[in-house]
Amino acid sequence: MDDFKEKLIHLLHYPNLSWTTILQILKKDPTLNNLSQIQTFSTQQSFNFPSLTRENLAPKSTNLPLPFEVIHDQIRQYKTNDIAVITIFDKEYPHYLKEIYQPPWALFAKGDISLLNHEPKLAVVGSRQATQYGRNAIKSIFPELIDNGVLIVSGLAKGIDALAHEIAMNNGGKTIAVIAGGIYHIYPKENLNLALEMMNTQLIVSEYPPDTKPLRWHFPFRNRIISGLSRGTFIIEAKRKSGSLITANYAVNEGRDVFSLPGSIYNPYSAGANELIQQGAKLVTCAGDILEEIR
Repeated sequence: MDDFKEKLIHLLHYPNLSWTTILQILKKDPTLNNLSQIQTFSTQQSFNFPSLTRENLAPKSTNLPLPFEVIHDQIRQYKTNDIAVITIFDKEYPHYLKEIYQPPWALFAKGDISLLNHEPKLAVVGSRQATQYGRNAIKSIFPELIDNGVLIVSGLAKGIDALAHEIAMNNGGKTIAVIAGGIYHIYPKENLNLALEMMNTQLIVSEYPPDTKPLRWHFPFRNRIISGLSRGTFIIEAKRKSGSLITANYAVNEGRDVFSLPGSIYNPYSAGANELIQQGAKLVTCAGDILEEIR
């Protein structure tokens, strides 16, 4: 790891620095030679990061700024845990993601990082309360998408997101999870086994350092990455006010395709998806409706 990359990764470990603040720092100090002058605060806590296992996946941490030396040691331990860090200046950084507003400065990734540049990618998101209709739609549409090499991107949330990852893998496909918080703090816990499997055979990424506990605002903000990685976003089921619609809005703002599964007018979990169709999203009844746009 070169000196500048390590300094940039170090900078990302300061929890109160916004995307814009980091940009301002880089403009004033493009080589980050004055990084050590950033104010840090002492802490009495000792930090150890064991191997990622089912029994010990989320070591205790703090969201307070860490001492310079602790951050340095923490970064060194990422390689031990097979966590790669791809910065926006690295050639491995996904080119589609660079095009979005406020692209993440880095991706902390565990798994097969070659998937970041696999094409085409399709974001698939939906309700945390997946109905049987939504489940059946995924099972019906995904096989042809997978057969045509489409990689599925989602958010590892309960409901449609988890189903999208699982059914993609069950059909021999590839999938990426973009999580809120860091890799040491998988949320929700009920998807821990799924996350561990994906770390071994697929890919999990976050813009936050691994020991970052997920905060409420992380969830809507990470949706820009889900859509940003992908050529299009497919909404399976969504209420009128939901995180899925936030993801769709990000896709629209970045000029990406938006697809939506039509649903019953009596099902509140299809209200948002139907509304997207009214606003111009492409109505999807089969895989071909998507493939003809993103292949």
